Amino acid sequence: MRMRVAVIGSGVIGLTTAVVLAERGARVRIWARDQAEHTTSAVAGALWEPYRAEPADLVNDWAARTFDTLADLSQDAGTGVRMVSGVKVGRTGEAEHPWWSSIAPVTPVAADALPSEFRWGLRARLPLLDMPVYLDYLRRRFLAAGGQIARRTLGRLTDVDPDEADVIVNAAGLGARDLVPDDEVRPIQGQLVVTQNPGIDQWLVESTGGAAEGLYVFPQPDNRVILGGTAYDGRWGTAPDLLTAERIIARCSGVFPALKGARVLEHRVGLRPYRPRVRLERQVLDSGVVCVHSYGHGGAGITVSWACADDTASLVAGS
Repeated sequence: MRMRVAVIGSGVIGLTTAVVLAERGARVRIWARDQAEHTTSAVAGALWEPYRAEPADLVNDWAARTFDTLADLSQDAGTGVRMVSGVKVGRTGEAEHPWWSSIAPVTPVAADALPSEFRWGLRARLPLLDMPVYLDYLRRRFLAAGGQIARRTLGRLTDVDPDEADVIVNAAGLGARDLVPDDEVRPIQGQLVVTQNPGIDQWLVESTGGAAEGLYVFPQPDNRVILGGTAYDGRWGTAPDLLTAERIIARCSGVFPALKGARVLEHRVGLRPYRPRVRLERQVLDSGVVCVHSYGHGGAGITVSWACADDTASLVAGS
């Protein structure tokens, strides 16, 4: 594969796809408005688990395939990927083993071993990523494979001259709304808080049934812990809301009292690129340039990234 490929977007989908393509011999250049550290991916939590992405059958297949790759990467501390034990909890109903329990064994947790507000809990060991470190790992791996990164802003996909690339990979995330254009793409705003870690070494996620505000706690290296979070459908702002941050801290410290008074290190807000159906398909543009679309992954970009990159590379190779 010696074709020239332009990957639009430097988030986790764009970077992972660029790595796969470059390591298979393509001449790849990433075109991006923002560097990886300024993308939505950089502010993610980020625990492996499908979230706000459709359709379930495809997303679950991509997630299962990506799990194996992330588990392998966790053997190298420099990747920012760790396998960490934690508990998914619920306040109502009964625990149902998730579909992914076949690849990540799940153990029920007795109610008397949980904080009093929770009725059930399921323990699992899942990939947990330190996103700034992970994105830097992907960037270094891409450059080592001969890839190039260029700052470039496109108005439309049709602005790409056929002489510039044999194939375009559209991994623009939320930017695909204007770039394609595709008005089915919309943001799901997420806000989280990073504080000093008072000694939490396991993750916790509350099952909220798609509520706009939820609870999760993700321990990270360097004495940090990520507290979340929100999922506001259609909200575009990226400025942290301090009242929302206060509610996040209150929810998390209600479960982990040691968080009360923990020093706040950072507020983060990101816009998940949601689409009713992830778009991963090949298209010939009016300009004659072949474009492989890979966008609309919602809150599951990290969770499905390696499998989507592999499928995208197959579509590129068939161009």
